[in-house]
Amino acid sequence: MEDLSLSTLIWLRMVRFVQNSNQLSHDHLRRFGLTLAQFEALAHIRNFAPITQTDLARGLTVTGGGISRMLTRLEAEGLISRQQDWKTKHISLTEEGAELLERAYPSQLEQQASLFDEVLDEAEKTQLHALMKKLYENSLARRGDDEQP
Repeated sequence: MEDLSLSTLIWLRMVRFVQNSNQLSHDHLRRFGLTLAQFEALAHIRNFAPITQTDLARGLTVTGGGISRMLTRLEAEGLISRQQDWKTKHISLTEEGAELLERAYPSQLEQQASLFDEVLDEAEKTQLHALMKKLYENSLARRGDDEQP
């Protein structure tokens, strides 16, 4: 294997951390009957409701077909409702969906925070946050993206 630069090694470590974190989240959210993608969709709907399917797909960076299949399942499970307004469907959480998210959300935040809290002190977390913000903002600038972190 060729020698890799420190920057490449950092990137690889970040990718592996995110993959592992996502798997831990998936396993954790299973107790609520949710996948990580469903959890993210419900949280996004809660934050921006009522939201269109197109805006939800854009916010989650999912294809139109992918979001459509997920929403069909969430609707069948009674977690979301879709209201047709002329040509546009607006998506909101049902009472059942809001209650599920109310239970799952704090638990998921605690699970994710523990990945950092168990190994980093406050100064390290502050430094890591600043570094990740700097990297994120640079990646947005390189894409020419107007999104704010």
